[in-house]
Amino acid sequence: MNSEEVLRSLVLAPYIIKATALIGNARYVGGNQFRHAFATLGILLDYKYFSDSVLLKAALVHDLFEDIPSTDKSILKNLDADGEKVTQLVLEVTKSPGETKANYLKRILETGSASAKILKAADRISNLTDINKSIFSDIKIKQYLNETEQYVVPMAQQVNQNMVWELTDLIQKRRKMLTEGF
Repeated sequence: MNSEEVLRSLVLAPYIIKATALIGNARYVGGNQFRHAFATLGILLDYKYFSDSVLLKAALVHDLFEDIPSTDKSILKNLDADGEKVTQLVLEVTKSPGETKANYLKRILETGSASAKILKAADRISNLTDINKSIFSDIKIKQYLNETEQYVVPMAQQVNQNMVWELTDLIQKRRKMLTEGF
């Protein structure tokens, strides 16, 4: 099947319905986690991950367990034939309670699957696109950029060079934002 046929046969509706639970979770930059999930999906489609149904479905619910810890994992596992693999991938990119952000990112970098690294890179591209000085302090933005360079860029280097370029470009532009104040 070509890319168009693959996308035509992709059924995302059950995951979209589960992702609607994220509508109530606001993002500091505005909007909500539901929209962020779609942005992450859009980034993966932009990078032409058309045939990876597990990755695309996981993008829609990648923040579900973190943002709504009471989510019944068995329901997600049983949504469709991909449910078990989607749940495993979402759990892989979910920060555990008590896990530091650095340890979480290091875990994905060192032991994460290729899919987890791709999903985390797409997630970070979405977050970097949305980050702005009206919401975050310069210190917080610098920390986030440094964290991205230390952990997420190396993840992307392992799985997708184009994501490396985009992440690097976003880091450079956000650093320029800090110095030039736009």
